[in-house]
Parts: sequence; C-alpha cells; structure tokens
Amino acid sequence: MIAGPLAPAPQSARAKSKGRLPFAFGWRAIAALLLGLLWLIPAWRSPRFLLGMLLWDVAILFAWAFDLYRLPPPSDLEVRRAWSGPLSLGEPASATLEVSNAGNSALEISLVDELPPVLRESPPSLDLDVPARATVRQSYPVMPLSRGDIATGRVFIRYGSPLGLAQRWAVASLSRTVRVLPDLVQARKFTLYLIRSRQVEMEKRRRRQRGQGRDFEALREYRPGDDLRNVCWTATARRSQLTTRVFQVERSQTVWIVLDAGRLMRTRVLDRVRHFSPEKLDYAVDAALSLAQVASHSGDRVGLLAYGRGIQQFINAGRGPLHVRQFVDSLAQVHTEAAEANHARAVRTLLSRQTRRSLIVWLTDFAETATTPEVINYAAHMTRRHLVVFAAIGQPDLTDLTRAIPQNEEDMFRHAAALEVVERRRRLLRMLRERGVLVIDINAPGLSAALVNQYLEVKDRNLI
Repeated sequence: MIAGPLAPAPQSARAKSKGRLPFAFGWRAIAALLLGLLWLIPAWRSPRFLLGMLLWDVAILFAWAFDLYRLPPPSDLEVRRAWSGPLSLGEPASATLEVSNAGNSALEISLVDELPPVLRESPPSLDLDVPARATVRQSYPVMPLSRGDIATGRVFIRYGSPLGLAQRWAVASLSRTVRVLPDLVQARKFTLYLIRSRQVEMEKRRRRQRGQGRDFEALREYRPGDDLRNVCWTATARRSQLTTRVFQVERSQTVWIVLDAGRLMRTRVLDRVRHFSPEKLDYAVDAALSLAQVASHSGDRVGLLAYGRGIQQFINAGRGPLHVRQFVDSLAQVHTEAAEANHARAVRTLLSRQTRRSLIVWLTDFAETATTPEVINYAAHMTRRHLVVFAAIGQPDLTDLTRAIPQNEEDMFRHAAALEVVERRRRLLRMLRERGVLVIDINAPGLSAALVNQYLEVKDRNLI
C-alpha cells in the first residue's frame, strides 16, 4: 500500500476586486435600457417623449446604482478548491469549487476556474445560487493527460443579486502546483494479482532450496551428508542428539529499476482503453510503479534510477509504504529529454552504489542501427555482477506494418524496411539472451503485465 495523502491539499482564498472598474451592468439592466429606446417611436411626432426616455434611463441607472450598492464586497466571498482524490495519469477525477457567502443578501455567482489543458480541455464555468451566510459547492470532471507538477490558476468570479441589474467582478487567488502521479490503479491491480497468485498457485510451485541460502528456517535431527558447520551445539546439548540448522534461500533481495528518459522514449503510443496517446516513458513509469509495489509487497528492497543526459531521480533501495510513496513522487517527476540518454553514466552510478548481486530491471528502447547500440553493450556488461532484465519497449505501428499485405509499390518498400528493422532488433536481443540477459520485447500497452510476470518468474525460480 502507498502511505500518506496523495490527493492535492485543498486551498481557499478570499475574493478580491478585479480590474480598475470591478463592476458592470447586469443583463436585466441592459435589457431595460434597450427597452427605453421604444420612446423614440412616439418622439418622431412629439419631442417631449424624449424627456420620457431620459427619465426612464435615469430611473434604470438609479436602480442599477442601488443594486450595486447592496452587493456585498468581494472580501465577503471565500472560494475553496478541493480534489476528489489523487490525480493519476489518464484516470478520471473531479475537482470541487466551494463558495461561502458571508454577506446578508443572496447572490447569483458565475465562476471560471483557470485550469491548464493537460487537466481539462477548456476551463470549467459554473453557475451557483448562494443564499446569504451560506456555502454552496459544485464539482466538475478533470482528466490528467501529463505527469508531473502542473500549475493551476485563479478563479474568476462574477456575481450579482437576484434582481440582475448590477454585477461585481472579483478573483480568488488559488494558484498552486498540483502533482499528477503515475497510474495508481494499475499498480494496485498488480499488487492484488500477486496476493492471489501467492495464495493459490505460487506456493504450490515454489521450489524451496534448502541448505543453499543463509536465511535460518528450522532445526532438525542431523542426517548423514549434512554440513558439520551447520550443527547447532546448544540445541544438541539440550536435546541429547545431534541437531543441525536448516537454511533456505534468501527471500528478501534487492531490485533496481533503471528508467531511460532519453529521446527514444518520447514516442507516443495510442492507449485504446483510455483513448489518449501517452509517451513510451509514461508506460515505462506505470510499469515501474507496478513492479515496485509488487516487489515491496514481496519483501524485496527496491531502488530507482531514472536518467537522461544526467541522473533525474535516484532512490536508494528500500521497502515499506513510505518508501513506495517516495517512489510515486519521484516517478511523477521523471520527464523525457530531447537528447540521447547517457547510458554510461547511469551504469557507472548504479554499479558504484550496488556492489552485491541484485536484480536490475532496465526499461528502455534502442535504435535498430547497423552498429550495436551502447545500451546493448552496457546491459550485457552488467550481467557479470547482476541479473539483468532488459525490457525493450516496441512500437505497435512497426508490428502492424510487418503484418500488413502491401497494396502498391510504396507499401512494398515500407513493408521491406519494417521487416529489416524488426530483424535487426531480433539479432540484437538474441545477442543479449546469449550473454545471460533476460529479455522482454513487447509493445508499450502490455509492458506492465509482462514485467510483473517476469519478476514473479525470477522469484519463483530463485534466480537472484
């Protein structure tokens, strides 16, 4: 589970006057003034009717001034913005605007919330009827389309009395930064999957290798062939028979998630379920969070290294709810870069921090060039000390192009080029497998499931 409140904290502010002339005519005052133009019809015959029109307009202006005078000052209005829960990439959420009227008269209030397009296509506009000394709230939907820190703006207010003659303009300063997190729903789903798998299937298939690890499990009677170094002499004296310690393979291991944020991860891939196109990095971040939750729930220590030209985020290996919460915040701030990632720097940083054997899960992609990409060489180099899972994120369009039947000469050339790229990719990944790297080559939408399944297989086979 993820500890701590993940939803952005609510924020409130008193309204202030907007502009040098923070008032205007209401629609009823404008309609009444236009209605006064009817006096021009009889004025064609008798100019004295112009005096009637003048008196009509003066009366409307006095009524408008009186209505404006009765409106409470903006400081009597307090606006509060709250969020229904955590803002998660691609997951629908809602925000609530709450208006408190400390004045002595009822108000008709129109609100416009200044939200960026990555939270909502157009700024929400709300109409509220707020009685005197009362609070009214209204919600509207939002859909986060980008991770990271997002700046929200002010709330613009236009309010008037039920007479509708005069209006005041005000603004509430609710500008703040909210954080859009990775897909928490998917991560929670894979954690539940792990629990069910453990209860039903994995415990039946688990091969516990006794005597090869150093985690103490139990005491039993000495048998021929047991290592004399494992004899427990205190238990032998107490039981009056030779007793040996039984060990099991260590369950708690260290898992490092290495996240490439270079230019190749900027490619957008359509998510047919959520109907928008995240970057490959967004899929990788969701998969990293799913794996981190599953590994932490399994008792493993999980670390993070996200890099572009430099190291963007680094979290030492740890476990527990607070550690996962730190993981979520760090993953939310990982962003793609326009330049090629510096794989050498990432590898040096990781190898200097992690000296004991561990599981390295590398989420990346590579260009299928004639030469061997350096990320391939570095992944193979790390197998000397660690078990490496190399997750290469494919492109669905390329797969579709290789399966399509060419209809004309142009399609034939595209098909041939796609086949050549796919074949180069297969050769490079085959070279990694031959050097002991566990390879996952899958399109972006299936990355999370494949990664979690690979991790469970590694744990089940005690490969670390």
